[in-house]
Amino acid sequence: MSKFTLIAGPCAIEDDNMPFIIGREVKRICDDLGINFIFKGSYRKANRSRLDSFTGIGDERALGILQNVGKELGVETITDIHETNEAKLVAKYVDNIQIPAFLCRQTELLLAAGNTGKGVNIKKGQFLSPEAMMFPLEKVRSTGNEKVWLTERGNSFGYTDLIVDATAITRMKALGAFTIMDCTHAVQKPNKTEGVTGGDPSMIETVALSAVATGADGFFMEVHPDPKTAKSDPHTMLQLDKLEGILTKAMNIRKALNA
Repeated sequence: MSKFTLIAGPCAIEDDNMPFIIGREVKRICDDLGINFIFKGSYRKANRSRLDSFTGIGDERALGILQNVGKELGVETITDIHETNEAKLVAKYVDNIQIPAFLCRQTELLLAAGNTGKGVNIKKGQFLSPEAMMFPLEKVRSTGNEKVWLTERGNSFGYTDLIVDATAITRMKALGAFTIMDCTHAVQKPNKTEGVTGGDPSMIETVALSAVATGADGFFMEVHPDPKTAKSDPHTMLQLDKLEGILTKAMNIRKALNA
């Protein structure tokens, strides 16, 4: 990838209609601003805190929706995997595979993703330095797959907070990888006693504009028309009607830096 890219969509594929509502609006915005758009949505949430948390609507149903969104909108799609046996199934439906931050060191998972030949987005673990991401990067590239990029999403700061290092984007780009900023998970407040991750979405814009100013090649954002009603990550998603304003500011900053 060379064009500024937005990976965006709902946290999870939660029904048949919402992905299309979100995808159509995000594509309109990206087309207007000249941004490459990749639609994202988790087909299964395998890493919830509580046993009774929403995990999905069924694997093949959700994957089929992802595939249909991509076809209708004419955009690439991405979803995450948590186990090696998911890679081949997911690769039948989407253009790119995402490795979750907590799993970014899992060698067999990285190799399975790389061996599909699909694009691979590796999220940096909250426990790793930017430089340590050279090793997950090398694992995927060892399969002969060069379509791999990295995503920064902040580092653990105590038990219930994350902090974003302003130097991380520059340091990860030095590894020779296209580098994205995850602007929504970076504002998480994890490990809440109620078993639902908290967050401060008022800081999403701050994270995004700071990242583009330090050279981010794109953004990852989970968006929803009404986040409080979402079945996954309601406290960290960006309200959809705020996306265009943030992206417009970001592209203006990028234009000024490249002038």
